[in-house]
Amino acid sequence: MNIFTRSRRLAFTSIALSCLGLSACSTVTSMQPQQSVAAQPEEFLSSAAYTQSFPGTERQTCEAARRALLSQGYVIGEAGESSVRGRKYFQPEADVHVQIEFHVTCAPNNQGSNSTTAFANAVRDRYTLRKSSNSASLGVGALGSISLPFGSSDDALVKVASETIPSKQFYGQFFDLLERYLDPTATAVQVETEKAH
Repeated sequence: MNIFTRSRRLAFTSIALSCLGLSACSTVTSMQPQQSVAAQPEEFLSSAAYTQSFPGTERQTCEAARRALLSQGYVIGEAGESSVRGRKYFQPEADVHVQIEFHVTCAPNNQGSNSTTAFANAVRDRYTLRKSSNSASLGVGALGSISLPFGSSDDALVKVASETIPSKQFYGQFFDLLERYLDPTATAVQVETEKAH
């Protein structure tokens, strides 16, 4: 083996080892965990944004909550003596769809108090319209096949965001409306009955 051939082999070997080293480095880099997005801080506070007490039983309070949601265009999906769930749909833009799911749970307070606490929370989901166009292959003689897009497309709503509405004003307006729908006659009759016993 002459010197020229040996030097060529050494050069080729060093280049190959360099390439292997680079690929190993890139593999190690790609295996490192990606930094996660920092989660929003959650705190348990004494704020009464999501709760309010009302006179009457849990059944009366939840019935008033149901009527309050109906008056604002919510579709009631569940209505019981102690819980109500309603949903409302919005379309602020042509390709954007928003829906609010409103939950109310009614829990009686201390025995003999004749009052109920309503716990409310609303979750807002945001969807966008994603389009995927269809294409088909067309045979053109010696040129082979050509892919041509057609005008039709498959549209799908994709959820892009979901959050619990934190606005104290939003829940305050709901509780004010709930209070308007409480039946004062039924509450007064119940109070008189309990006093008689």
